[in-house]
Amino acid sequence: QLQASGGGLVQAGGSLRLSCTASGSIFRLNVIVGWFRQAPGKQRELVADISSGGSTNYADSVKGRFTISRDNAKTVVYLQMNGLKPEDTAVYYCKVRLGVRDFWGQGTQVTVSS
Repeated sequence: QLQASGGGLVQAGGSLRLSCTASGSIFRLNVIVGWFRQAPGKQRELVADISSGGSTNYADSVKGRFTISRDNAKTVVYLQMNGLKPEDTAVYYCKVRLGVRDFWGQGTQVTVSS
């Protein structure tokens, strides 16, 4: 079971850090953990992901502002979001891809006011 937390209301230019935790040790397996977001009326989109080897991938819209990382114990995956913009407003979800299976957590709301 995945748990996303850390969302909230912030002014434009502010920062938030999201956390994704998992029950069990799934993050220690050969998985890709990703952060996705879905704004009202829009499709869910990839924000960033990180492989078990530490390789990262970012959407162009967040490059240079967001950073995905893991703690050393591989129990939490973070999304540090700096320089937030109103267009970053969305529900943010974490997802684990294990082989061909995807496991989704519940979302956390991020609202950026102008």
